[in-house]
Amino acid sequence: MCNLYKMRANVAEVANLFNARAHEGVNFGDEVYPGYPGLVVAQGEVRTMTWGFPLQLTGKQGQKLKPKPVNNAREDKLSTAFWRDSFAKRRCLIPVSAWAEAEGPKGSMTRTWYSITGAELFAVAGIWRPTQEWGDAYSMVMVDGCPQMADVHDRMPVVLTPQDWSTWLTAEPEAAFALCQTCPQPLEVDRTDEPWAKLRAPKLC
Repeated sequence: MCNLYKMRANVAEVANLFNARAHEGVNFGDEVYPGYPGLVVAQGEVRTMTWGFPLQLTGKQGQKLKPKPVNNAREDKLSTAFWRDSFAKRRCLIPVSAWAEAEGPKGSMTRTWYSITGAELFAVAGIWRPTQEWGDAYSMVMVDGCPQMADVHDRMPVVLTPQDWSTWLTAEPEAAFALCQTCPQPLEVDRTDEPWAKLRAPKLC
């Protein structure tokens, strides 16, 4: 599952690409982590939301713990109670430049980045909802991984082509669900020596 992605464009560039209105004064990192702000296109606007739906956890003594951000939604779980209403009523586009997976032995994993060949920015399928904990929050929709990812991970985000953006945002759930397919486009794979464990709060811009 995806727990880190890059978004290397500013708000105006995203608004222009997706023909959406831009909110001013939004803050987000160019590397996006679960529980932190990311840029999304929803309801005709480019805006920030928190990446991950809050899942309330309970300690052994029954005490409430800090919520966990559930930042990936499997397509075969979209009909379950946790995701159903958001998928039916609140779908969004997530602008992405590349997503990362952890590769290598435990304790020394590195970041392997995946992007769409020839695309500096593309759209990943997302769903969102308002939350008491973090305000509006979003999650990526995931499907089976393509062969290029098989040696690293068996799941990948739903990559939407421009002609499918409107369908994902506005069509009935059945038509939107039909778009939840493994990406057929070739991927660019960038294996780095960046340690996966350096995950930390991103610098906001």
